[in-house]
Amino acid sequence: MTDKTPDNDVPDVPAVPRVSNTRAIGTVGQGLLADTPIPKSRVRAWALWDWGSAAFNAVVTTFVFSTYLASGLFIDPEIVAAAGDDDKNPALVLAKANNTTVISGALTIAGILVAILAPILGQRSDGSGRRKLWLAINTGLVVLAMGAMFFVAPVPSYIYLGAALLAAGNVFFEFASVNYNAMLVQVSTPKTVGRVSGFGWGMGYIGGIVLLIILLVLFIQNFGSETGNGLLNVPFGTDGGALDVRYAVLASALWFAIFAIPVLIAVPEIPAGARQNRVSFFASYAKLFGTIKTLAKKSPQVLLFLLASAVFRDGLAAVFTFGAIIAAQVFGFSPSEVIYFAVAANLVAGIGTFIGGWLDDKLGAKNVIIGSLIGLVLAGLAVLFVGDAKTGFWIAGLFLTLFVGPVQAASRSFLARITPVGREGEIFGLYATTGRAVSFLAPGLFTLFVVMTGDTRFGLIGIVIVLVAGIALMLPVKAKQSVID
Repeated sequence: MTDKTPDNDVPDVPAVPRVSNTRAIGTVGQGLLADTPIPKSRVRAWALWDWGSAAFNAVVTTFVFSTYLASGLFIDPEIVAAAGDDDKNPALVLAKANNTTVISGALTIAGILVAILAPILGQRSDGSGRRKLWLAINTGLVVLAMGAMFFVAPVPSYIYLGAALLAAGNVFFEFASVNYNAMLVQVSTPKTVGRVSGFGWGMGYIGGIVLLIILLVLFIQNFGSETGNGLLNVPFGTDGGALDVRYAVLASALWFAIFAIPVLIAVPEIPAGARQNRVSFFASYAKLFGTIKTLAKKSPQVLLFLLASAVFRDGLAAVFTFGAIIAAQVFGFSPSEVIYFAVAANLVAGIGTFIGGWLDDKLGAKNVIIGSLIGLVLAGLAVLFVGDAKTGFWIAGLFLTLFVGPVQAASRSFLARITPVGREGEIFGLYATTGRAVSFLAPGLFTLFVVMTGDTRFGLIGIVIVLVAGIALMLPVKAKQSVID
């Protein structure tokens, strides 16, 4: 960034820059950048963090580790033996539901911690010249949590350790994401913010495909050997200590560590000279409330967007967290089949995200968000009516993943367009907080419907309710925002 403000001599109240003749929102937060070209190498380096983050998003929270925790390996062997081949055995179904509740409960606690701390940590990084430092620290903590998951052996009591590490990883991943998302304005211009955001999300999905294929071939795929899985012939199941899954997560930790490095090298650090956050930790909350008061007075639509996005992003998080669990428990997907689905889902999601990023700059982020949310609701309802056929889940599930990425990327670009220069960390921290402030909704409703029905499938009803509420809140949000300072 430069200290010179086009069309405005006051550096901390940037003018809304001119953008191309589209329905996209004029970017407030990028006023200092105007349309200065950004080196493509810098954009690619930034997006590689998204590529590497697939190790956590796809492998840990969605398709491998969370599914592993929800599997029969963490159920009392006596219950499993008594059930035999009867997947509908009441005791077995209840045990699976109880394990799902442990996982969702841990994630709820993680959400509370993020809600309390994210905006403060983001605020204190603004103007400090340490945004990359905190990105590195929090990414490193995520990698350490992933590495520790190797020690979660297939023993029923270990589900608590696994759930705790999953929750810790989520907390530090959110903190890292605050700083990473805040860097969006450092690698895009007003005319390209939608495409760059979409490119990052798309890279994440493509990275997920590559990583999942590697893990499938090396560790998880069973080629008929009675002693191991994958080309490395790693032992699997209870007798082998589920080392196939545990080594896969360990390899994923290394993957994330490697691809998190380029952004720390290629993207310049934020200037350190204008920091105004040299206050105590608790005084930071007073500054945060001041920011919220300013938003309420000068741009209440921003607060409405934060509320709407909090609700529908909670629904998206639940799709990621519980989608693979539903595939395994309801439709009987084996670990290998879950990975096959994951590869296809990431491919479809990547395509949808690249297209959504292009449409973002052409039609506006709000239209992309609402259209994609409607698609998600329809797909979620379809899963309820496809019976137990795996083919039905494949069709409905892939249709659902087509819309997930565009919502995420467009939400990030929408907020980047309205964030004041030098306040990116605080606003994206508030974005994380609002997202986590209601993070109990989807897991809570999912758990409620599972407990009420005794069937994991009907947890989807809770997720659909949250997505519909997000649409209702997003509809009145105006596409054009006011400048806040």
